[in-house]
Amino acid sequence: MSLSKQRPLSPHLQVYKWQITSVLSILHRFTGIGFCAGIIGLILWLYFLGQDEECYLAAFAFLNTLPGQIILWAVVFSGNFHFGNGIRHLVWDAGYGFSMLAVNASGWFVVGFSFLSTLFLFLSWR
Repeated sequence: MSLSKQRPLSPHLQVYKWQITSVLSILHRFTGIGFCAGIIGLILWLYFLGQDEECYLAAFAFLNTLPGQIILWAVVFSGNFHFGNGIRHLVWDAGYGFSMLAVNASGWFVVGFSFLSTLFLFLSWR
């Protein structure tokens, strides 16, 4: 084998063509982290709820600002996506859904489920 060819030791993300499975795998990790951060936020909100009225109103006022609403949307989307993709992985663990058609269909279903369930939750809260 010639050492004159400068090949990478292992393939990098730039080598691969992006597919729905790889995007959803990366998004699953990010939404897991985001959902954990949201749980910490929920614990803080519950802490403020147990404090005096001024603390609670300050936390409530923040959640009604644009950054607060974006954070709420992101946390709810993260939970919905992580839930849907987790069910998808459980189906795979049971040995089903490995054909390329099923993999792509279930991936797009998870994306649609995540957006629609997030939208449904926020419309029902209003």
